[in-house]
Amino acid sequence: MDQRPHIAVVEDESTQRRVLVDYLTQQNFRVSGVDGGPALRKLVERDLPEVVLLDVGLPGEDGFALARWLRERNPRIGIIMVTVASETVDRVLGLEIGADDYIAKPFEPRELLARVKSLLRRAVGAAATAGPRVRMGRRVLDLEKRVLVDPADDSEEALTASEFDLLEVFAKHPNRPLQRDWLLEVTAHREMDTFDRAIDLRITRLRRKIEPDPAHPEAIRTVRGVGYMFVPPTE
Repeated sequence: MDQRPHIAVVEDESTQRRVLVDYLTQQNFRVSGVDGGPALRKLVERDLPEVVLLDVGLPGEDGFALARWLRERNPRIGIIMVTVASETVDRVLGLEIGADDYIAKPFEPRELLARVKSLLRRAVGAAATAGPRVRMGRRVLDLEKRVLVDPADDSEEALTASEFDLLEVFAKHPNRPLQRDWLLEVTAHREMDTFDRAIDLRITRLRRKIEPDPAHPEAIRTVRGVGYMFVPPTE
C-alpha cells in the first residue's frame, strides 16, 4: 500500500490542475486531481485525502459548500482554500466554515508546498506533552486523542488541526495573555500578514464549543489591546 500522504487538488481549470498535481507529485505526495464536487465526493468515499486544496471559485457547487461538506464528513481533513488575492471576504468566510488555511492566487509553488507540509505535520503530529486532559469551560481537551470530551456523558467531538493547535497552545500557557499575531504564527506556522482575523474567527468557533455562554466567555477571554487568555476553571 502506498504510504505517501494523499493530497486532493480541486480545480476546474484543467491546465492549472495538472500543474499542481504534477508539482505535488514531484514532492513525493500521492496526488488526485478533480474538477469539482461530484468527483471530489467519489474520491473521498474511496480514498480519503489528508489535505484538500480547494478552489473557492468552482462553477456550480462552490468551494465554500464543499468545505462545509468536507468538514462534516471528517473534521480532521486539512482544508486549504484557494482565493483571489483581493477577496478578503472569501478568506473570512472560508475560515468561518472551518478551513485550516488559505492561499491567494497567484502563489509560488514553494509557498503552497510549505502550507501543505505544515498542515500535514499538524494533522498527524505527536501527542502533546502538557498532560493527557485539560478542562476548558464545559468541555475537556484530550491531548492524546486530540478531541473535546463532554464530561457529562464522555461523548467526543473531533477538532480540526487548527482548532486543536490553538487549544493546545492555550493549555500550555494558562492565565497568560497571548498576543494575537503570535498565536497566528505558532498555530498557522506562517508569517502574520495584513489579514489578521484568522485567530478571531477560530476563537469564535472554539467558544461555541467550550463556553457555557459563548457571548460571555470565561474560559478563553479577550485581553483588550493584546489578544486572548485561557483561564482554567477554579472548581
